Amino acid sequence: MYRERSQRPRVRVAISSGLPTGAGLGSSASTMVATVAAVSRLEGWSMDLASIVDTAMLGERHVHGKPSGIDVAVSALGGVLQFRVGEEPRVLDLPAPVKLLVVYSGERRSSKRLISKVSSMKDVYPHLFSRLCDSASLVTALATGALLESRLEDLGRLMTYNHAVLGMVGASNRKLDGLVDLCLGYGCLGAKLTGAGGGGSVLGVLPRGGEKRVAARLVRRGLRAFLSEVPSGGVKVWTSEG
Repeated sequence: MYRERSQRPRVRVAISSGLPTGAGLGSSASTMVATVAAVSRLEGWSMDLASIVDTAMLGERHVHGKPSGIDVAVSALGGVLQFRVGEEPRVLDLPAPVKLLVVYSGERRSSKRLISKVSSMKDVYPHLFSRLCDSASLVTALATGALLESRLEDLGRLMTYNHAVLGMVGASNRKLDGLVDLCLGYGCLGAKLTGAGGGGSVLGVLPRGGEKRVAARLVRRGLRAFLSEVPSGGVKVWTSEG
């Protein structure tokens, strides 16, 4: 940002986050977006959301190699997005907010390494990989319809199926599979790994009214579990004295 403006940086950045790092929850993307937005406001540079996304992606590529861009888009724009690489994100207007369960596996993972691992399968089994991608695209379309119509049971089934597909391309492991089974046993309608997999977290969808009960049971088992409601806001930036 500074080099483009032939300037030298004169800032100190401090980061405070409630998200565990390496957990598949987009901590690096949210950090990149927040930093770009904060510095641009501090310096008086005019940057719209599209510019913030493009600039934050430069940092994401340093961290992850070949990220899809979905984490940066959601962090900047907020809401619920249907995302396809190379296309403008589609904003989904939910009829009612949905509370999702997040369970951290306790295992950090490297997205760059997992992306490379999945890419290697694509090179070895290109036809199988293509069919699995087609399956994932179909699941995404069906899940979009279920979410927009508040059919949480169908959404849960599709999430669990998607987890199985991701396992076939090498993104899951025993710990994540065990967490998915645990979530289902405790009352989740469905669950799947988040992010690039290989560690990180599991995301679950719950029946309305039972969200806090399930999360509390997981916490009592010593797991880091919490609820996150969607849609939520995107990037916000302000200046303060002191």
